[in-house]
Amino acid sequence: MKLDTPLFRNLFTPEMKQLVEIFNRHGHELRIAGGAVRDLIMDKLPVDIDFATTATPDQMKELFEAEKIRLINNKGEKHGTITARINDKENFEVTTLRIDVVTDGRHAEVQFTRDWQLDANRRDLTINAMFLGFDGTLYDYFHGREDLDQRKIKFVGNPEARIQEDYLRILRYFRFYGRIASNPNSHDAETLEAIRNNAQGLAGISGERIWMELRKIITGSYADYIMETMMSLGLTPYMGLPEKCNIKEFQRICQLTEGLSPLSMTRLSALLEDENQVYELDQRLKLSKEEIRLALFIIDKRSQDFEESVPLKYFSDLIVDAKEPKMKERILELIKYKGDTALLRTISEWSPPKFPITGHDLTQKNVPKGPIFAKTLNELRNIWKEKNYQITKEELLLELDRIVKQLGL
Repeated sequence: MKLDTPLFRNLFTPEMKQLVEIFNRHGHELRIAGGAVRDLIMDKLPVDIDFATTATPDQMKELFEAEKIRLINNKGEKHGTITARINDKENFEVTTLRIDVVTDGRHAEVQFTRDWQLDANRRDLTINAMFLGFDGTLYDYFHGREDLDQRKIKFVGNPEARIQEDYLRILRYFRFYGRIASNPNSHDAETLEAIRNNAQGLAGISGERIWMELRKIITGSYADYIMETMMSLGLTPYMGLPEKCNIKEFQRICQLTEGLSPLSMTRLSALLEDENQVYELDQRLKLSKEEIRLALFIIDKRSQDFEESVPLKYFSDLIVDAKEPKMKERILELIKYKGDTALLRTISEWSPPKFPITGHDLTQKNVPKGPIFAKTLNELRNIWKEKNYQITKEELLLELDRIVKQLGL
């Protein structure tokens, strides 16, 4: 079949056309590869476009040099990838067709080939193993288009063999399931069994790579169903999560946060019982400092009933008292966790006012430096908060004598 859509035709910038002409002129075939093909078939604009070619890296360097095209950032050359910058406008990553000669579940030693089907055979999922010619011809060796039309996620060939080449493919399977599938529980039984049999392989995958996939799963479609399936297959301990996560709480939070664009850590916190589990997760996934702080904040505050207080006042005081700028973002994520859309809108639109008193003001009033100075400033700040930030500088300074007397000056 041929693809002929406005989205596909609009990809052809002058620079891309030049790239295609260069390869044609030098007698090497070039095609769009992998995820970009999948997205184009689904009429989605690809975030990145990868290109595959029959030319070896040395041949690509020769042809680009002959055409006076600048090469940049060629760290991927040993894996067959050359990056060319055309007209100082666009970068194009082009990779030689290859086969995996030796794999250890994390990395692969590759050998270059001119056989498009052999290259497709080393890819993970059928929907990611297609190529697209620049005339719109679809090259589909493993029925990826059919699987995409039926919203099925399948490994190329034998599931166990594909997984054992790179165990991270277990999580990639679930990530793409959330993106593509039209039913939360239409997994192929053979695929799930292959995943169960190879779950321990995730232990050898770096935490950074696992977290990169897991955060997308958690914020994607069917996250509640997918996480339950992953737990049932014994995957969670290898990802730094408790063996018996609080899946019911996670499912509840997934429903509450639907449509609110929660951060991945906001949902993931629902699986954790206490701060110790946050630190254990960090040991495995190498979380950022802010991700750790967010998880600890949600776990600490989630059980509080803010309906009994005045939520806006409670949260605005937290924001005003915070000594770093991320507090408002954490509060917004906590409110998403609670599923309170009205309060979320209110806090989102609220901007913290500036405390009108400075240290200079106290110096001008002859308040001595030291503990009394700090206590005086703090008392004025408390009065300002009690008055809902509406009291003026002049009104606050009128309170100064009383405060100083109370502090024993």
